[in-house]
Amino acid sequence: MKNTRQTNINIHRDAWVEINISNLENNIKEIKSNIPTGTKLLGVVKADAYGHGSVMLAPTILASGIDMLGVASIDEGVDLRNANINCEILVLGAVPVWAVESAVKNDLSIAIFSKEHIKACEQAFIRTGTKPKVHIKLDTGMNRIGVRVEDAIDFIKEVQNTPYINLQGIFTHLAAAEELDKTQEQINKWNYVIDNSNTEGLLLHILNTAGSICYNVPNSNMRRIGISLYGLYPDFPNIEFKKPKLKQLISLKGRIVNIHTAKNGEGVSYCHTYTAKGNRTIATVPIGYADGVPRLLSNKIKGVVNGVEVPQVGNITMDQMMFDITDANANVGDIITLLDENHSIDEWAKLLNTINYELTCRLKVRLPRVYTR
Repeated sequence: MKNTRQTNINIHRDAWVEINISNLENNIKEIKSNIPTGTKLLGVVKADAYGHGSVMLAPTILASGIDMLGVASIDEGVDLRNANINCEILVLGAVPVWAVESAVKNDLSIAIFSKEHIKACEQAFIRTGTKPKVHIKLDTGMNRIGVRVEDAIDFIKEVQNTPYINLQGIFTHLAAAEELDKTQEQINKWNYVIDNSNTEGLLLHILNTAGSICYNVPNSNMRRIGISLYGLYPDFPNIEFKKPKLKQLISLKGRIVNIHTAKNGEGVSYCHTYTAKGNRTIATVPIGYADGVPRLLSNKIKGVVNGVEVPQVGNITMDQMMFDITDANANVGDIITLLDENHSIDEWAKLLNTINYELTCRLKVRLPRVYTR
């Protein structure tokens, strides 16, 4: 395959995920066209870039104009540091107090929101001689982690008056950016805290992907971009807005490893949830639920082989699934495409009544990744 890079992984399989880096560049360009000039951008690459491969994508994300990266844990940040990713990295999740020193040693910024965090920062400074870099996390309505609004102003002052902490920012997270009333309530709480605090020189970020596209909050100077980096859309509010033209990065492909005939009345796969009506040509592809394709999609999805759409039949098994290729001219070794730019993972999400985020994160267990332009 031309112009292809691939990670140092086992590629002795007839199934793989392709990640289109050109589409990533397109998506960042589209996102930036929607953001006020001068606003900084944080690219969220937690969960291995939502299953796309954070180490491989980080250089392109940064080269395309994203200012810093966000991860969920110190371990994810360390993985990037070990890959020589030298930008600012913020750990968005709750950092254990005993791990603050590790964050300092790896030059990671952390989210803090408790007295215990302040004490842990002091201990880390004593041991390392370096001030921990922190962003204060506010809870304006997510009810997950963060300082409560009624305590936030005093907490910010306490951190600012602490000589062993390098305060870099303040942030919160929208719980329902697709709902105007709930979002406005959070924005009001955010504005109250920011308006009554000294925020000179700090990064202020409240808007996630949907928020960044649909809202403008003057009391912020950085936006966090997650799922849209990867060409997928979050839920949006029912208002007019400029929708970026995103391109899905991820494709899922597998080669046919066997073709046989299922005779009229014969069942296919476990429990015979599919029964052949007439003689049907059945192809087997080595992709299963252990690779992240949910078993609940059995008999509901389609693939494409040689330009012909073919239905998946029978229960998806741990390592394999079958397709009815009776109407396609296909042979062993031909590629069946399950996902690509024209076959969105959103279609799977709708069938499962879930979100695209969950499914991209699943497709990373065993499948080799090939990065293309």
